[in-house]
Amino acid sequence: MPQPGPGRSHRQGITLKKLFKRFPDNAAAEKWFLEKRWPNGIACPRCGSLNVLTKTKHKNMPYQCRDCRKFFSVRTGMPMQSSKLGLQTWLIAMYLHSTSLKGVSSMKLHRDLGITQKSAWFLAHRVREMWRRDETKDEVFVGPIEADEAFIGGKVKSMSASRRKQFKGRGPFANKAAVAGVKDRSSNQVRIRVIGTVTSEALREFVERYRNERTRLFTDEAAAYEDLKRHDAVKHSAKEYVRDEIHTNGIESFWSMLKRGYIGTYHRMSFEHLFRYATEFEARHNCRDFDTEQQLILMVRGAEGQVLPYAKLVEYGERAVKIALGWKPPVHWRHRKTAKSD
Repeated sequence: MPQPGPGRSHRQGITLKKLFKRFPDNAAAEKWFLEKRWPNGIACPRCGSLNVLTKTKHKNMPYQCRDCRKFFSVRTGMPMQSSKLGLQTWLIAMYLHSTSLKGVSSMKLHRDLGITQKSAWFLAHRVREMWRRDETKDEVFVGPIEADEAFIGGKVKSMSASRRKQFKGRGPFANKAAVAGVKDRSSNQVRIRVIGTVTSEALREFVERYRNERTRLFTDEAAAYEDLKRHDAVKHSAKEYVRDEIHTNGIESFWSMLKRGYIGTYHRMSFEHLFRYATEFEARHNCRDFDTEQQLILMVRGAEGQVLPYAKLVEYGERAVKIALGWKPPVHWRHRKTAKSD
């Protein structure tokens, strides 16, 4: 019997061998989706009624609501709605995303699932959509919390000479987008948000969302946090990284995982989809202590109502970015074509 590994060995995982034995075809996967989406019986995804007719004569919709008269399937109202991929393929993709700490690229999904890279890219973003949370339901952290920001993007020195001219004199973060994050030490939960450019107003508004006047805050020496109450900072510029319980090592550990995914798995995270990648890494971190099947169930529950058509996914422009992220992108991010690869 194999010995448990270090770290989170208490988790109950699912091996690939068990995965394919348990879900040998689309029918087995569909049965699992039905059980996990509607544990109390099949319900209409539009009106919520339990008065449902099963085994209809509709080609793709086996259920009909007797109240609103609408036909539906287990895919309706989910990211897999209108998808031509089988539910076994969807379940394997969800499994790969939940068990790969640094993410899984569309090229790997293309090879492992036997689908085109374009389909794999679309599939991966819809799986990320399952992890999106409702920010209006976020609660204040007990604390203490750590706050920090990271910059995601390629290095200017790695660009061609003609491209480097666009960023000359703009500093080392000219081609990067800022991501703000907080980590609650008491619950080990992380919240992150793409803010584009670092401003005191944006950082303060984000941090204050998750703390109250009794919550302690630990940061580095960034000036944006200086006047906040119950705030302590370490001075990284003076090579001070830990002072008693004051440090930001927890949130920086999260940044290291995100950047490993950027460098080693995706190689590039396009600006218009950066918030989707951020959501993926945040959600995977927050449910790491759960068993693998529990993680998959959380994804199914979170997918309710998260329909993502291809046209909406590839929509690009300053207006779309402002709607999605709530801020105006820097000049050098505009008028760029949407990347269809990792």
